[in-house]
Amino acid sequence: MPSLWKRITFSVASVLSIGSAVLLVVALSTERWVTGRILCKTGAEIVNASHPELEQFIGDIYYGLFQGGKTKRCGLGTRRSKIYIFPKLVQTLNGGLHMMVILFLLVAVGFALVSLSFCIYNARKVPYQSIKGHKGLYLWNFIAAFFGALAVLCFLAAMRHHSLTERVANYRENLFVLVVLDDSLDWSFWLGIGSVGTHFAVCGVVAMSRIKLPKPEIKKPEEPTISSLDLLY
Repeated sequence: MPSLWKRITFSVASVLSIGSAVLLVVALSTERWVTGRILCKTGAEIVNASHPELEQFIGDIYYGLFQGGKTKRCGLGTRRSKIYIFPKLVQTLNGGLHMMVILFLLVAVGFALVSLSFCIYNARKVPYQSIKGHKGLYLWNFIAAFFGALAVLCFLAAMRHHSLTERVANYRENLFVLVVLDDSLDWSFWLGIGSVGTHFAVCGVVAMSRIKLPKPEIKKPEEPTISSLDLLY
């Protein structure tokens, strides 16, 4: 049976592993990886809009790994539309890179759950094999953090070097050309970053479990000594 200190540290590591998996699942399912502003260039050119009037042709866009939305202003009022990455839009993007982001995140979720199971095991039992103990936990968390970091880097590459926002904004736009004024990473993306950091926190907590705390000394009650004079009386 592990000591109390080890049970506490591995329980904390279990909570962190659950948190990492939850962060990745939320990041996968939400639509706020990127937010930005888009200008309806065609509408602005038709009316020859000057700088103050351009505000009437500026909309916004947001999207995640599976879907998103945009607000378009082209002089015909505000029009909102939903964006679905699958099954057709992904064909106009760098589909391989986009699928790699999703795949790497799913692999990271899987190893986060493996880390969780090993933390629970170590909190309840003392493993006989080193791969089931600290070394195994370091390995699973490193792999999970590695794939999470790969997913983040692949998404950054798609966004910065493959004009991801511009392609998403102009999908199925036959009459108007939309220009991306600015785009930025939003909270869904940072959840992925937070998950990577959580795995390093798990490794730190696991390392703390190896600290041996001093055991409190229990003083034994002194036994009464009987001298020879006491026996005479």
